Amino acid sequence: MFDKSQLMKGTLEGCILKIISRKSTYGYEILENLKKEGFVELIEGTIYPILLRLEKKEFIKGELKESPYGPKRKYFNLTKEGYESLGEFEKYFNELNEIVNRILK
Repeated sequence: MFDKSQLMKGTLEGCILKIISRKSTYGYEILENLKKEGFVELIEGTIYPILLRLEKKEFIKGELKESPYGPKRKYFNLTKEGYESLGEFEKYFNELNEIVNRILK
């Protein structure tokens, strides 16, 4: 059986960077965006380790902000390095997508 976890890991990192590039956002909202776009099987436990990894790489920066619905939320924004990484991801993913599509036809 095909193990999609490794393929998903890198793809999700790029997708999360793209979502954060659009506006300051928090983990649960990122998850909801991903589900809305078709990643319906994702759970919160998948997103937060990726966010931590992206913070450690200094691609995103988190900031606690007040929430009208309870405790503070950690909102994420892209750093300069994050925008650079997103650009590299988009370029490589598009090239790889073309190659794979040619092979699978």
